[in-house]
Amino acid sequence: MSPQHAEKEAPKISATQRFLVGIRSTGRTLLDLAYPPGCIACREAVTEPGTLCASCWPKMRFIERPYCEKLGTPFTHDLGPGVLSSEAIADPPAYSKARAVARYEDGPVSQMVHRLKYTDRVELALPMGRWMARAGAELIEDSSVIVPVPLHRKRLFSRRFNQAALLAQAIAKYRPAEVDTTILRRTRPTLPQIGLTRAQRASNVQGAIQVAEEARERIAGRKVVLVDDVLTSGATTDAASRTLLRAGAARVDVLVFARVVRDA
Repeated sequence: MSPQHAEKEAPKISATQRFLVGIRSTGRTLLDLAYPPGCIACREAVTEPGTLCASCWPKMRFIERPYCEKLGTPFTHDLGPGVLSSEAIADPPAYSKARAVARYEDGPVSQMVHRLKYTDRVELALPMGRWMARAGAELIEDSSVIVPVPLHRKRLFSRRFNQAALLAQAIAKYRPAEVDTTILRRTRPTLPQIGLTRAQRASNVQGAIQVAEEARERIAGRKVVLVDDVLTSGATTDAASRTLLRAGAARVDVLVFARVVRDA
């Protein structure tokens, strides 16, 4: 495998922690062999593993064109190619483009995000990553480097894995590109963003995400695709994008599984 397609391990996860995650994932696979596969959102029986049931599928609100070319937020009707939303014009983010699979709202989308992040259903990263690879097809090139939004080491230790890193690795299975989990790091713990105002979210992550000094040469002049599970206010992705650009990245795009869509 060529260096640009080499996948790097997250530096803060011990071999024991990776082994435990692998054991949990293997256990889930063995259970799937013994019992009928379940819907990846609600767990109802399905015929194929890694799929949604007939009840959950219609509830998925996929984001497809027409949408804002910069933010990826959907329009109610087609305004023509290359049109930007009023939000993108009034408050443009540091990244060039953002793309998401679906709207983040109650139902199968929030169920999948929650089960991946909080209930150790690490195998969900693969079907979620497959959708993300499709939604972000225009962003990912062979020369791109896919970088997950990092967790602080304390949160990584308690959760045992970074869901953004799992999604990044899953995306690369369907859209080959280098995945580097060592470029960004959290230099201090931050409060959970849930419940904070937009201004508080921005202040919460300010200066908390940095490019590792030894990683600067690996992104210099390159296109970076920043990956996370959910985009809410955009404070975290914007802070990470600014950090990457200051460190020499030529361009940063954002790819998430779900994003909050307001006034839609």
